[in-house]
Parts: sequence; C-alpha cells; structure tokens
Amino acid sequence: MTIKLSGADLTIEKLVKVARDNEKVELHPKAIERIKKCRKMLEDKIEAGEIMYGVNTGIGEFSELVLNDDQVKDFQKYLIYNHSAGIGDPAPIEYVRGAMAGRINVHAHGQSGVRLEITQTLVDMLNKGVTPFVCQKGSVGACGDLAPMAQVALLMMGEGKAYYKGELLPGKEAMAKAGIPIPGLKARDGLATINGSNVLTAMSAILLYDAERWLKQAEIATAMSLEALKANMKPYSAKLHEARGFTGAIRTAKTIADLVAGGDLAENKIKCKIQDAYSMRSTPQVIGAAFDALNYARSQVEIELNGVGDNPVFFPDDNLQISGANFQGTPVALPRDMVGIAITMVSVMSERRMNRLNNPALSVGLPAFLTKGAGMFSGLMLSQYTADSLIVEQRILSAPASIQSIPAAADQEDFVSMGMNTAIKNFQIYDNACGVLGIEFMAAAQALDFRDYKFGLGVTKAHEVIRRHVEFLDIDRPLYEDHTNMQKLVRSCEILEEVEKAIGPLE
Repeated sequence: MTIKLSGADLTIEKLVKVARDNEKVELHPKAIERIKKCRKMLEDKIEAGEIMYGVNTGIGEFSELVLNDDQVKDFQKYLIYNHSAGIGDPAPIEYVRGAMAGRINVHAHGQSGVRLEITQTLVDMLNKGVTPFVCQKGSVGACGDLAPMAQVALLMMGEGKAYYKGELLPGKEAMAKAGIPIPGLKARDGLATINGSNVLTAMSAILLYDAERWLKQAEIATAMSLEALKANMKPYSAKLHEARGFTGAIRTAKTIADLVAGGDLAENKIKCKIQDAYSMRSTPQVIGAAFDALNYARSQVEIELNGVGDNPVFFPDDNLQISGANFQGTPVALPRDMVGIAITMVSVMSERRMNRLNNPALSVGLPAFLTKGAGMFSGLMLSQYTADSLIVEQRILSAPASIQSIPAAADQEDFVSMGMNTAIKNFQIYDNACGVLGIEFMAAAQALDFRDYKFGLGVTKAHEVIRRHVEFLDIDRPLYEDHTNMQKLVRSCEILEEVEKAIGPLE
C-alpha cells in the first residue's frame, strides 16, 4: 500500500516499510500545493533582493557574505560539492531510503522553499529503486546530516553514484536506467535537500523498531530462564507494579506472567525460594525501564519525522523567513544515547541470568555448565565468555556521544550533536545485544531440557523454535556456529513471531 507523505502521520513503522520493505510513497496533494506556494514566495523575495541565508549568502562562517545574481546560480552546485565530504564505507541502503523519505516529509510542510521538482525526484528515486551511495561517516549531526545528504543531492545534478537493481552505477546512468529526469539545482534547492538531521533520524527510527522487538524477546528469554531456575513468580504480580506506577514495569511483569501461564511454575506446583536474586525478581523494573526509555525516544523521533528540520524556515502565510537551528540533531541524539544505554543494561541482566543457569551453586539443581559430562565436557562455560566479551564492547560504546561536541566552521558551529556517532554505535550495541540474548536463549533451552515439569505455553513455543536452529548440547562441539545462528535468530524475530502466534501479542 502506497504511503502518502503529507508532513504529518509518518510513524516509525511506516518509515521502516519504506526503508526496508521498499513500500511506495507519494506526496499528498495538499503538500504539493504548499511546496508550490512556498517556492513562489521564495522566488518573489529573491527578485526583490531580500537577503536570505543559504539562498543568496554563503553558509556557516560565510553567512555574512552576500552573493551576486551570477553567484547565486552556481552556489548550490558548489555547496553540494563542498559538503560531499564523508568518508569510508557506504551506509546501508535502508538508512539512505529512510533519510530520503524523511526529507520528503520535511518538504511536504511547504516551509523549505524547495522546487517541487526536487521533492518529486526524491519520490521517484524511492519508488524506482535508485539509492544514492552515501558514506556513513562524516556528519556531526548539526546543520543537518550535511555530508551524507549532500551525496543524495549529487544525484539531482546527475552526479555521484547510486545503486540500481543491485548494481552501483554512476548517478547519471542510474537515473537514466530508472527513467528519472535530472532536475538540476536552482536557488535554495541544494541546501533544502541537505539541511536536516534526516539520516540520523531514519537510523533512529529503524533502530527503535528493531530494539522494541528485541526487548520483547528479552522478556521471552527471561521467562524461559525463570522457568528453568524455578523462580518465585510473586514479584511478577500486577498489584506489585501498579502500586509503584511505572508503565514499563507493569507491562513487562504482565508479559512474563503471560509467557509462563499454564505451566507448573505459574500454578505453584514447583517449590521455589522465598526471594530470588535481583537478576530474576527485578526484571520487570529493568526491562520495563528500557521500554519507558524507548517510548520516550519514539516520541522524539516521530516529532522529528513530522517536523520542519531546515534552515531557514519559510512561513508563506506571513511572507516571512526565519533563520535558526531547526537542523540541530540533539533532540534525537540525546534519547538515542539513552536507548543504547538501555539495550546494554538489559544485556547485562541477560548475562547474569545465563550465569545462574551455568553456575551449580546458583542453578537450583541444574548440572554445572549445563552438561551431563562435567570434567570431560565444559558445556556452555565458554558461551558465557563470549557473552561477556560482547557486553564489555557494549559498555564502551554506551558512553554518550551527545556530550562530545567539537566546534567547527571557525566556531560559527560551536556546538554540534554528534548524533550520527550515536546512531552508528547504537547499531553495534544492538548487534552485540542480539548475540548476548541469543546465548541466554540457548542456555535457557538447554536448562529446560534438564527439567521434567510442565512449562508455560509461551516458554514451550520459544523452546520449540530454538530447537529448530540449535540442537541440545549432549557432548561438547564447536559452538561458534550455534552462537552465530542464535544471534541471527534473535535478529530475525522468529521466536517473537511464533510466540505471539501461540499466546497473542506481547504488549
């Protein structure tokens, strides 16, 4: 189903459909009217000789330099050349497609002064599968993601490079093969294409989509470990969490209770301790806090997806343009830092439960390191090492980037968000987190195979899915393939999807 971009109602889920699933987009008719109206105002102001930042002035430290009429014509081209200054490996295609969709939605407000031809070209590129080659590194997340978005803008001049039908081609060739006319850049067009934190925001939306699903799988892994460790389930009482009032804790307690429902543990047929360790009984407070953090980040990202991230911003109804800093990435970068920390925090707790499954002094009768042949075999001893190495990397990466500003542009741009650094490192954190959680899943499944009582329906289904991908560890074998398969399984969300089919949505 085609997604209409109107400047409003662009959700994280819709952006992921465009970025990852190649959903088609179109401009809302009212957005087209607004874009045309704003462009007319801009052209009238240019004709009247009004000074406007980035239209007939330089940028950054050169903002006080006024350009003559001949310079205005070429300025946008050199602006894009100068800002195409990224470095290194290409950003994944889904990041770039997400950024393009976000930029179209900014233009749809009719407050960027861009020509409709530029916005429509971005629409056509998304719909026909032309994705610019964009270096992932180079943005400081203020004045927008200038370096990566400039490589998008190169295509507007038939330059740069782009992917089309699996090939990386010269930009002009890719556009020609897709049947997309080259619009060229006129006054304001270049800056209006690049001057927002659109790559950062698209990456944030994609990560949040994946992280929310990862957290739901963390709840499933928790339920499996709790069943295997004969946990006291009273700390998962709804009354307990409603008394405190945190939304996330209430939802996680309910979810885990639902996952073990129908099993012997939930029905008090298994003898348990009066009080368990924190990694068992405080999971609702910890995973719940992570959900609360992600919900805040979601609200910020969706505000940004539907806001006017640009400079200057035009107000056609008032015949007004205001130069400010609506490109500043901090409103997204700060909650993104919190999301990385939240994922790491939940990973640390996952490893602590895995430790309890392995440790015969803590595992309530499970064999040491979950092996029948202790001494000859080491079981899952080394799986914990792997999880620990991933968590240390996560902890290093969890240092916030949003406080790391380095001044640029002769101190005209003396505070920047460094949001792109946050976006890049958070995907590394997430990738490691899938590995850590995969190892807990593997250990929990192994532990459940040593128990002879009935498990909850959700836990039983999760165990069944894991056994499709990783066999019971009867005698020692190389585990690197199992670890990697489990990491891929978590990323695929197959466990989540199958569990939700069995017991209903985890929400």
